[in-house]
Amino acid sequence: MKTSRRPARRRAGLRALLPYLRVHRGALVVVAVLSLLETGGTLAQPLLTRSVLDHIQAEESVATEVVLLVVVLTAVAVISGVRDFMLQRTAEGLVLTTRRWLVAHLLRLPIAEYDLRRTGDLLSRVGADTTLLRAVVTSGLLESVTSIVMVVGSAIAMAVLDLPLFAAAVGGILVGLLAVLALARRMRSASHRAQMRMGDMTASVDRALSAVRTIRASGAEERESAVIDKDAQAAHDAGLDVGKLQALITPITTTTMQVAFLVVLGVGGARVADGAMSVGDLVAFVLLLFMLWFPLGRALNAYTRLQSGLGALHRIEEVFDLPQETGDEDEKPLRTVLSVKERTAPGSSAADHAGSPPAVEFDRVSFSYATGEQVLHDVSFSVPRGTRTALVGPSGAGKSTLLSLIERFYDVTGGTIRVHGQDVRDLPRAELRARLGYVEQEAPVLAGTLRNNLALTAPKATEDDMMEALRSVNLQDIVARTDDGLDAQVGEGGVLLSGGERQRLALARTFLARPPIMLLDEATSNLDARNEAAMRDAISFASADRTLVVVAHRLSTVVDSDQIVVVERGRVAAVGRHGELTGSSPLYRELASHQLLVN
Repeated sequence: MKTSRRPARRRAGLRALLPYLRVHRGALVVVAVLSLLETGGTLAQPLLTRSVLDHIQAEESVATEVVLLVVVLTAVAVISGVRDFMLQRTAEGLVLTTRRWLVAHLLRLPIAEYDLRRTGDLLSRVGADTTLLRAVVTSGLLESVTSIVMVVGSAIAMAVLDLPLFAAAVGGILVGLLAVLALARRMRSASHRAQMRMGDMTASVDRALSAVRTIRASGAEERESAVIDKDAQAAHDAGLDVGKLQALITPITTTTMQVAFLVVLGVGGARVADGAMSVGDLVAFVLLLFMLWFPLGRALNAYTRLQSGLGALHRIEEVFDLPQETGDEDEKPLRTVLSVKERTAPGSSAADHAGSPPAVEFDRVSFSYATGEQVLHDVSFSVPRGTRTALVGPSGAGKSTLLSLIERFYDVTGGTIRVHGQDVRDLPRAELRARLGYVEQEAPVLAGTLRNNLALTAPKATEDDMMEALRSVNLQDIVARTDDGLDAQVGEGGVLLSGGERQRLALARTFLARPPIMLLDEATSNLDARNEAAMRDAISFASADRTLVVVAHRLSTVVDSDQIVVVERGRVAAVGRHGELTGSSPLYRELASHQLLVN
């Protein structure tokens, strides 16, 4: 299912809200119409009340006016209820839409962006910041507009009833209004700071919980609690700043209303005594004053909430301003699940590919991370189709980086990488990654079931296919541990599995997708001797009908590779087979002797 994505805006002002509101414009139009009807009915009530009082004073029948007043009151109540429900539904829809946009965007950020950012802060933007947008709709933008309509309508009616009294009332209101607006303008920056501090705290909690076993084992609970407490205190202080501004607004608005009411009573009473206006006019004027002030108060509160929402929107917009991986926007998944029986399809040996471009080719490749650190220098080698190539070398030599560049998690800063003869930068990422199966060094397992994890790369795989993939990595026994079978839970991050089982599950998941090229980063690092031997058999089985590129520290798992590329300090130091390299490469001979593979 294709996910719509909102184009980014640079500034989080009112105009930045338009893409979010446009999706729900139909419902918002209905809400706006209902709000106007409610406003009209509410403004009619003081005038109908005046009419009732005037008829009573003249000793005339008020039956018609009373019935009409009851009808208007009932209609306003019904309209208000319907409007509020639609407004809440629209607000929840806006939050849902924004979260979908955010998640779709986050999942398509370049990997380099995740290297520089904290996961907890990004989670805070998806959760807490999007929640604040609800207030923008329910009690922010629309309420500001409808309240202003009510204020304008009340002001016009008051001016028509008695212009001098209206002028006296407005004079007292303006002073309080200017003070509230001055405070409200500070609300956006204060809210933005509060959300930033909340994001910092969420990131600290996420950091601690994701490494809770290491923290417990290190006796570092108190130290980590102190770090989180510091961020929590900063979030508390920033939230308190917002609370102070809101606390100042309430007494100012209340005092202003009281002053205006006293002015109207005093001046209005004098005008009634002078015969300049009737009692009915004064009662209607007082009702209109409340209808002016209460919507004005709501508008001011809505304005402050709108500023808070715009502060959160600014953080959301910061995510949307981050670039996405290019070439993903219109791609459809290309992976297709083949039957496990097709693993040994004929015609897949290296000889059958004679004359074809290499499966993978590095041509004078250089690479530097965003920090400026250059990790690869003029790397050149090729991987023939249907063969197994091992990348070996000391830690930090750049072996894992080579696999990341093939996957285009990063783009080269110099030279070219080709897959099946095509520059990887010319291939849409979805098409490129459909040709590749990648097992990371950490072998991540997603929370959920065995079936969920296996279906990640092959959503249409049958249960028989999944079981065959598990058997290929000697992992079939975990299905029999519980009555749940493939629906057995693996825990957060695969915590219910051993390290070796997590690694083999990641391998099975990749085998199941049957990519023509497999990239294995330390695929046997967490295995004991018995399972390592089984894994060597599985890798040999997998290499029978596909190309393998394997990063390995344990040379025993790759000594029978078709070629071994020795990497040292970001450069290719030697290329050959095990027997050749033990004689021609001092570095390889040193690595092999340490692992007792040569005398």
